Amino acid sequence: GAAARGRGGVRGAAGHGGVSSSSSSGLGADAGLEIRTRSVEQTLVPLVSQITTLINHKDKPKRSDKTLQAIQRVGQAVNLAVGRFVTVGEAIANENHELKEEMSVACIEARRAGETIAQLTDVASLDHPESDSHITIFTDKTGVVKAARLLLSSVTKVLVLADRIVIKQIITSRNKVLATMDQLEKVSSFQEFVQIFSQFGNEMVEFAHLTGDRQNDLKDEKKKARMAASRAVLEKCTMMLLTASKTCLRHPDCESARINKDGVFHRMRLALEQVIEIVTDSRPNGENEMAPISIYSGIKEFKNKVEGLRENLYFLSKENLSTMLEVILEHTEDFTDSAYTSHEHREHILELSKQAKMELEQLVSVWMQAQNQKTKDLMEDLEVAILKTCQCMNDLKREVHSAATSLAADLLKYHTDHMVLKALKITGVEGNLEAVAEYTCKLSEQKEQLVEMCRLLRHVSGTEPLEITCIHAEDTFQVTGPQIISAAETLALHPSSKIAKENLEVFCEAWESQLSDMSLLLREINDVFEGRRGKNAKHNANLKALKPVKLDTEEQAKIAKLGLELHLLTSDVDSETEKWEDQENEIVQHGQGMSSMAYSMYLFTRGEGLLKTTQDLFHQAEVMHF
Repeated sequence: GAAARGRGGVRGAAGHGGVSSSSSSGLGADAGLEIRTRSVEQTLVPLVSQITTLINHKDKPKRSDKTLQAIQRVGQAVNLAVGRFVTVGEAIANENHELKEEMSVACIEARRAGETIAQLTDVASLDHPESDSHITIFTDKTGVVKAARLLLSSVTKVLVLADRIVIKQIITSRNKVLATMDQLEKVSSFQEFVQIFSQFGNEMVEFAHLTGDRQNDLKDEKKKARMAASRAVLEKCTMMLLTASKTCLRHPDCESARINKDGVFHRMRLALEQVIEIVTDSRPNGENEMAPISIYSGIKEFKNKVEGLRENLYFLSKENLSTMLEVILEHTEDFTDSAYTSHEHREHILELSKQAKMELEQLVSVWMQAQNQKTKDLMEDLEVAILKTCQCMNDLKREVHSAATSLAADLLKYHTDHMVLKALKITGVEGNLEAVAEYTCKLSEQKEQLVEMCRLLRHVSGTEPLEITCIHAEDTFQVTGPQIISAAETLALHPSSKIAKENLEVFCEAWESQLSDMSLLLREINDVFEGRRGKNAKHNANLKALKPVKLDTEEQAKIAKLGLELHLLTSDVDSETEKWEDQENEIVQHGQGMSSMAYSMYLFTRGEGLLKTTQDLFHQAEVMHF
């Protein structure tokens, strides 16, 4: 069993990311490697537990046959697992020339260590395991320990190298996508666009799969959430890129159409960049990327420090505590300064901030006295001061939570009718520039409200992954608002353009979808606050991570509906294509193919649609190329 587990785990590591090591050089047994992915952990855990069993066996005077056989079995299992593992490692080495040497050395070391362990545990057939002629685990325990350490360090090194290949694959895939995007951006003929877009489709699918596997393999929930957010952006933008580019080709002299298209390309490039930062664990402009601390995490840390005074009166300075409280209270100004915070909430937050300062003053005074003389009375006073300070922080936390969530609930209720979006679509088709301008102002106001809502929710989201989801939502509203506006302006200037109308629809859909995601997010934030959810709940349900494609009836119904949408999209392209001066049959066919290709690809990246494997998708692309 262990041997098979070892083998499966390593395949996983080779295919889906393993350990990331900070140093690319060789490593000793104690290089303090941080294991960042689950696949590696699953590979190492059975191995480590078997080796531990060997090293910890009791040196009982009576060695039963059963014990000896068990020791021998474990030794052989370790050796077999290592053998299979190394075979995979060597195959990787042969395919990747630049790592061949390092990988081969690590594989040889691992094999040697596995064989040593097998020899030292070869005890079942011995009448006298202590006989001098045969060194075994009983006579040379340090030999086993040494072999075990060598084994673990060489296996880990193989995994680190395999992981470097996975990272390289993702970077190569991203570079392909970027290069094709550069071509797409410069295209001036529809025919050329069609051909390049189908290539782009293939490359995006490959990227979606590589990064989806990586996301599922990451252990760090925060990185997982950032990866999910970036991949959600890429998924949405693929469709936008199609309609925005078509609109620009259809109306080459239209400034608002160009602005609309540029926005999509810019956002996609940023998202691609962020995925690579997460995968390579690097931040070129690191400082400004760090999300500012939230009120929740500030309060949590502050309370931990205050409660720590029970154990140790000397582990931090009073300045340290005062600074922490100052930072928290500074952040509450986001609420008290906000035009959307109710008068009542503002008053309560200000009162509690004042009270928190007083409680801390009282705490510091008792604490300083207790440092001088630890009397029973003073220790009791200190306990009271700790409880009162923490209670005040809990009240403050509840108050900001209530302010943020009640604002969010009100806004979401108010905006669910999508009145402004409907009005923009209608006035756009009428070509009523004045009315469009009026409704774009309203949309801008709405955007400001929703952005503020996301900022306040981030402070009270309760977990880092939910915080990241709030930042992602804020970013989506910030970017999508202006994109809807430029798409609406384009439609108003070309009211009979079907493609401009379709383009506006796509951006409005992204806005509506983000709004419905907010209701889900709000529910999750409330669940965490009420303690109804484990800290590592699946936070990103609303970010539609890649799902395995097993279809239940509900999903089949969804596919039928999407099939219908796909048909509509294709017929729209049909009518659009007829307007092109160049009426060759090939272009028309290609246009239809491209549209369905794009849509299937879009569904595929969401784990929906009729294409099940990457192969299906590549096949469809080949069919399209005649």
